[in-house]
Parts: sequence; structure tokens; C-alpha cells
Amino acid sequence: MTRWSVALDRAGIRDPELRRDYDAQRRIVRRFDPHAYLAARLLLPARLHPPVMAAVSFMHGTDELIDSGDVEFRQRALRSWGHEVLAALEQPSANPTLRALADTVRRHPHLAARVREFLDGAAVEAAWTGFESEKDFQVYVDQYSLPALMLTASLIAPPGESERSALFQQHCRALIEGWQRIDNLADLREDVAAGQIGVPRLTLAEHGLTPEELRGPAADLAAVGRLIGAQAGLAGKALDESRALPELVEEEFRPFVTTLVAVQELRLEALRRKGGAVLAGEVRPPLLRSVGVLARQGLRARTLRGR
Repeated sequence: MTRWSVALDRAGIRDPELRRDYDAQRRIVRRFDPHAYLAARLLLPARLHPPVMAAVSFMHGTDELIDSGDVEFRQRALRSWGHEVLAALEQPSANPTLRALADTVRRHPHLAARVREFLDGAAVEAAWTGFESEKDFQVYVDQYSLPALMLTASLIAPPGESERSALFQQHCRALIEGWQRIDNLADLREDVAAGQIGVPRLTLAEHGLTPEELRGPAADLAAVGRLIGAQAGLAGKALDESRALPELVEEEFRPFVTTLVAVQELRLEALRRKGGAVLAGEVRPPLLRSVGVLARQGLRARTLRGR
């Protein structure tokens, strides 16, 4: 793994205060998502490590801000944060996350539009209390999940507005739909306890289930298993489409993108094996196979960098 100080140098970040700001974002990402942190640091070119950490930390901080409390509180918090973010893109900020984000936007100007799209879409998350229908879920993916992914994915996207760029966005959309469905199923036990389930109510009803019944001790695990199977099928279909993503990016980015897709496929496989027992325990992809994916793609990335 490239030393962090070297990654900052390769990204052209020389100012000592900015280096400290980026390092703070690195520590945040490493703490809240160590697997994603490791994948980015091992598989992406060093020059992209700082901007990826800045974008992911900003996304995570925004999500945490609007993820708890009543809807009015979350919406008020988002309005205040949105004003602070947009101001930070124009003038110096006292917030290290926003200083790193603003510097990343200056170095990658296309990200300004992505930040605004993400903030616009965050209004959907701030108002979210569950999905009534599949249509509501699709709107959520379009307006919030996809813009969140594109904060980082746009750093490795094909340039311009070519057909290749449009295909990249289309397949990113497929990836995040599958990813979001997997998250909603893997988190079902926690979400049931919290009273906010990511599976649409009408979808639950199709399997003879209600949120209230899932919270009870006598939940129909066979019906839950059928729900998991049906939703996993939809997630698998989306992931199948996303398999074309690695061929749409430059070769140096392919190990990272390949790993993103492969890890979701392993998570999906673990969900299918778990079935209705998702209400009783955590869903984890097989450790050895996950490590194997990272090791193979890490070797591929080192080989590409050594050419």
C-alpha cells in the first residue's frame, strides 16, 4: 500500500494545513468503513486516494446528519448543512471536511455538479420513513443512492459526455440498485427493530407480511425466506448488468471496479444462503473468498502500476 504522505504528494497537495484536513478525512473513512478504505488504498492509483477520502467522508457525514431524528429535524439539519457546503465551495470554511471537499472540487471541477446533485437528492433521505411501493424505491435510488455513488465514481468515469460516459452512468445505476437492495435485506433485522424497513410495504404484502408482524416474535420465517429470494433475484439482475462496468473505465481503475461488483455478488450469495434467518442473525459474505478477491485484484493493480 502506498504511504499516505506519498499519496498526498502525488495528488499535488502540499499545503500542511490541507494535508492535515485530508488526513482527518482518511481517519474518518478508515473508522466507519474499513473494508472500503482498504479497497481504495490498495486498488486505486495513489493520486486518487485523497479525493476519494474527501468525497466519501463528506457523503458519510451528510448521511449521518440526516439519518436520525424526526423528519422535521432532519430536514432542518439538511438545509443548514447544504448552505454551509455550498458556501464552502466558494470561500474558506472552518470545517476540515468541507475544506478538503472544496480543495477536491477545485482539482476536479466536475465534482461541483455532483456535490449539488447529492445535496438535492439528500432531501429524499431526510424525508424518508419507508417505501410504500417499488416505484418509491426506484425514485430513492435515482435521487439519492446514485448521486451518493457518483461522488466517488465520477472520479474514475470516462471523460466528457460520450456514449461510453452515458453507459458508465447507466451501469453505475444498476450497481447501486443491486447494492441498495442488498443493504435493505442485510439490514432487515436492525431496520425492523428501528421501525423503518427498506423493503416496500406493498412488496411485503405480496408475501403476506407486514412491518408489524416482522417486529413480533412469531414472524413467518418461510414467508421472509420467499421475500429474500424474490428481492435477491432483483438484486442479482441489477448486478448482472453492472458487470460491464470494469470495461468502461481506464485499465488502471479496473481492479477497484471489479472488486466493487464482486463484493456485492458475495454479499448477495450470503443473503440467499441465509434466507428467512436474516431476522435472527448478521449476514456476512464468506471471509476467505472476500480476501481472495481483494488479493487477486491487489496483485493485478500492482502489476498495472509496475508497467
